[in-house]
Amino acid sequence: MKAIVYNKYGSPDVLKLQEVDKPVPMDDEVLVAVTTASINSWDVDFLRGSLLARPFEGFLRPKHKILGTDVAGRVEAVGSNVTLHNVGDEVFGEVSKRLLSIGWGGFAEFVCARESSMLKKPASLTFEQAAALPQVGALALGALRFNGQIQPGQKVLINGAGGGVGTLAVQIAKSFGAEVTGVDSASKRDVVRSLGADHFIDYAQEDFTKNGQRYDLIVDVAASRSTFDYKRALSPTGAYGVIGGSQARFFQAELVGRFVSMLGRKKMGTVGAKPNEGLDLLVGMIEAGTVVPVIDRRFTLSETADAFRYFLEGTFTGKIVITM
Repeated sequence: MKAIVYNKYGSPDVLKLQEVDKPVPMDDEVLVAVTTASINSWDVDFLRGSLLARPFEGFLRPKHKILGTDVAGRVEAVGSNVTLHNVGDEVFGEVSKRLLSIGWGGFAEFVCARESSMLKKPASLTFEQAAALPQVGALALGALRFNGQIQPGQKVLINGAGGGVGTLAVQIAKSFGAEVTGVDSASKRDVVRSLGADHFIDYAQEDFTKNGQRYDLIVDVAASRSTFDYKRALSPTGAYGVIGGSQARFFQAELVGRFVSMLGRKKMGTVGAKPNEGLDLLVGMIEAGTVVPVIDRRFTLSETADAFRYFLEGTFTGKIVITM
């Protein structure tokens, strides 16, 4: 089968289209013929061999040679113990392995996944929409639930509102009745406003931590400022959850956030999510027309290196997908 392989950490230049052996599913796995995959920031971290990635993937060179966690496709074969899926089923999900082992392999014509990590794809979702959902959807829901369920009328700010997580978070927050402010580059203003954001801030023109506004929840996908700056922008009982961005800022939020949360009424910290967590709820919102996945650009498998280069430019809105 064809797959995008990398044998060393580096830039997108190390990604090569190669012929590799077709994987064979274990007893509790399904073999998925991948129709579409999507790029996440984790893929970039592992491609580059970031400090966050190397303890899992290998300090000198990558242990897994094929990146990609979010896929959609059809079940090609099933292991002997599989009961949830049948050959021919249309499925999607975040490829996940066992405890302490990160799942990869999505940038290929076929990938093996635990049967529980694949969900039935509703007929109302295209393969592209389904592949664009798993990781960013789980993170968006996790971030918006960081301090409990959002209440109607609460003020929610999403920093990085034009990305994969952000475009979903804006729509989900609006469905809960929140007053939503999106922060991103000016080029993404129209899309973010079209998704329902009540306000938009161009980060190049205005620092939302210094404009006097206070928010009940800040969802931070960019992590571009000090934790203390974000604290200043919170309401007296507000919460701040960081998902991505600068790793130094991410770790600062984890460490400083613990003390802030212990010593006061504000809650601050990092946000994570289990693979595919909450996707049933998100699919229901999509089928109801409340949420629409945003696809920026499509690349073929052979163009995956170009897709990563485009991702690294940071100008995309929503998600970038890879079609087989």
